[in-house]
Amino acid sequence: MALAVCLLFDRHSERAIRALWDRIEERGVASLRSHTHGRHVPHVSYAVLRRWDRAAVAAALGLLDGGCPVELSFEGVGLFRRGRMWLVAGVSADFVARQSRVVEAVTAAGAELHKHYVPGIWLPHCSLAPRAKLAQLPDIVSAVFDVLPLRARLDRAALVNSSTGEVSPLPGLP
Repeated sequence: MALAVCLLFDRHSERAIRALWDRIEERGVASLRSHTHGRHVPHVSYAVLRRWDRAAVAAALGLLDGGCPVELSFEGVGLFRRGRMWLVAGVSADFVARQSRVVEAVTAAGAELHKHYVPGIWLPHCSLAPRAKLAQLPDIVSAVFDVLPLRARLDRAALVNSSTGEVSPLPGLP
């Protein structure tokens, strides 16, 4: 079980990501749409927490200066170990600094950060297919390249429980 501090897509961008998940599913590959509990939302995670006090984390994030919406351009596909495919976004130095401030806030609140979200190691991404097999990669890449570049706006934030899909909106945008 993990808790993630996520940026969520605006309506238009969320529809585009969900349509891409559908394209992947139509090719016979399980996307994030059908993964585990089926309640996943398109997102970019600033931080994934392994242990936390929800109230302390929410309070710490509430103290951050509200940021403006983030504009990202997804230009390619990436692959993590165990077949997790994702959209690659070009990011600004400001976006990287925002992630660092989020990590600083949640760890100061006593949360334990997942090792892949340590500033300097973190790779901002939007997950597509969590358990793709090698033979499925050409189908996924084909589905993705048909719609790239994908320009997106992330205009709200939430705490997302990965095991249940519960989304708890945050009042501001870190």
